[in-house]
Amino acid sequence: MLSHIALPERTRDGNRQVRGERALGVQAEGIFMRMLLVERKRSERTGQPFALMLLNLETANIRRRTIKEIGNALAFATRDTDLTGWYRSPSMLGVIFTTLNGTDRATLHSVLFERTYKILRQEMDSLQIHKLEVSFHFYPEDKANGNPDSGSDRTLYPEVKRNESSPKFYAHTKRAIDIAGALAALSIASPAFALISVLIKLTSRGPVFFKQKRIGQFGREFVFLKFRSMVVNNDSSIHQQYVRDLIAGNTRATDGAFKIKNDPRVTPIGRFLRRSSLDELPQLINVLKGEMSLVGPRPPIRYEIESYKLWHKRRLQELKPGITGLWQVSGRSRTTFDEMVRLDLQYIEKRSLWLDLKILLRTGRAVVSGDGAY
Repeated sequence: MLSHIALPERTRDGNRQVRGERALGVQAEGIFMRMLLVERKRSERTGQPFALMLLNLETANIRRRTIKEIGNALAFATRDTDLTGWYRSPSMLGVIFTTLNGTDRATLHSVLFERTYKILRQEMDSLQIHKLEVSFHFYPEDKANGNPDSGSDRTLYPEVKRNESSPKFYAHTKRAIDIAGALAALSIASPAFALISVLIKLTSRGPVFFKQKRIGQFGREFVFLKFRSMVVNNDSSIHQQYVRDLIAGNTRATDGAFKIKNDPRVTPIGRFLRRSSLDELPQLINVLKGEMSLVGPRPPIRYEIESYKLWHKRRLQELKPGITGLWQVSGRSRTTFDEMVRLDLQYIEKRSLWLDLKILLRTGRAVVSGDGAY
């Protein structure tokens, strides 16, 4: 397998020993970012992995001219299918290694690391190489040997970092609206909070709030709050099987998306809370804590993600999860899971304060009508 991913040797005069077209050279930062995004989307659709290698040249105190020579050397010494460019110009070079042919990641890391240093020794002295920072990032991410709750490798999502730092007005204003909206809603709904709490306590045994671990942005886990609508110590296998069938496309979400119609675990008061969507009110606390937003993709449960296709996971990366979202107001639950994910991705691509306002207004109408809620 190593011969399938081995990099071509570099000759003394700096030319590539290749067959076929010339190397593209070192790509500008904007182009390289676009290449990384395209390669990630291709991987999501095909399941074929790729590796991103980053060289942080800033720590090695290298002259600009030498940096350029290193970039050219990497571009000439990689395969025609690989992509070399600036991850962060002029201090961090990147190489995207595609077509890995099933080679295990530990072997890939070892081979690529060894071949990269062989190239660098022709351009740098030993002290500079010692100070150089080289990192490898694999996509899809492998959580099998690590902490599954550590979140995603944000290095593979540079466009998200730029979205967070560039349109600061949107990010800060959205957060301000979240805080103001959650405080206003909690103030207005405080009598309902008290009444619902009493009714839950009087009609069934157990706590007022249902607490569940959900997955937020970048795979971070948080405690998701709802008013309890089910009996305590219920069997979750019913819901797990329903979710697996929904994600696999074996059933259509016609009765409340991720809520099962006529679920035997639901209490009488719980049916009312679900029909009216009042069970969702405690999520305003999650919004105040910064774990959620008023508008965003729905936060999944860990066992849901285990059934995700790779491209489904994009909905977890770029924004905080929300109480409501585009698919909830676009027929709410009467759609397939793939269509729901596409609506989440559509919201991520087109997000704006105006779109958030429209979704919130449409959510209010949907809640009042009870359309699609169970």
